[in-house]
Amino acid sequence: MYLNPRIVGCGERTLVLSHGYGASQAIWDKVLPHLSKSNKVLLFDWDFSGAAADEEERYTFSRFADELVMLMDEVKLKGAVYVGHSMAGMVGCIASVRRPDLFTHLVLVGASPRYMNSEDYEGGFDKSDIDEMLKNISSDFHSWAKGFVALAVGTTDPSAVEPLARSFFAMDPRVAHGLARMLFLGDQREVLDRVVVPCTMVHVSGDFAAPPSVGRYMQNRMKRCASATLETIDSVGHFPQLVAPEEMLRILDIVLGEGRLAAGVVEERSGNDGSLAEAEVNGDVDAVAMS
Repeated sequence: MYLNPRIVGCGERTLVLSHGYGASQAIWDKVLPHLSKSNKVLLFDWDFSGAAADEEERYTFSRFADELVMLMDEVKLKGAVYVGHSMAGMVGCIASVRRPDLFTHLVLVGASPRYMNSEDYEGGFDKSDIDEMLKNISSDFHSWAKGFVALAVGTTDPSAVEPLARSFFAMDPRVAHGLARMLFLGDQREVLDRVVVPCTMVHVSGDFAAPPSVGRYMQNRMKRCASATLETIDSVGHFPQLVAPEEMLRILDIVLGEGRLAAGVVEERSGNDGSLAEAEVNGDVDAVAMS
């Protein structure tokens, strides 16, 4: 279920960068050079190719979490800072409940435990909106994806749009529909009650998919969490690492450099047997790729 794992950079600490629905590891390209200067960074792609796409059980958060644990065990990685975007945020939460030894901190970027609104919860989408979206994905995926990518990125800047568009349009439509059902009809809120690893939630003020109110809900529900912090980026769209990379890096630098990894306070901030083989890369960043 994962592809193309590689480790870039050097340092005693390891970050895991995990992308979400329709994306690829390319969404981290704008923040990777800075992060890899003083950290080892593990990147990989979730497999959205369509292999065994008819297996309905393939699309569960639990199975993605199992794959994440398998990957981290394969590269013999423990005590990592995990940065999970969108879907991958809750995947990381579930994995941390099962194997807390693998993680020292979770950075959940635009994550949401539930996208559907209810009387006591604002997820961002009404049931009728989700039903219509699933219908459009099923009937004409490429037309739907074209509009969704533009809305999700929130800008026409080619450097932000093109990396996401490439991976989105490469998805098998059956995978896109199966994953969308998993995401938008699912409810992972109870997982938040069991997370103990320190967390930083990162939400964009103008994110239609996971508004800051979702981050506040997550923060308030994580009662067992050693620390739960909410950071808000004043921007648009669902991909701050593409649209506001400087702000994304500012937050990550706070997490990595100000002792947040061992913090025990809750606060809210707002602001703009796998083997490793050497691989050639451009520039002065060292990299290794799984072989």
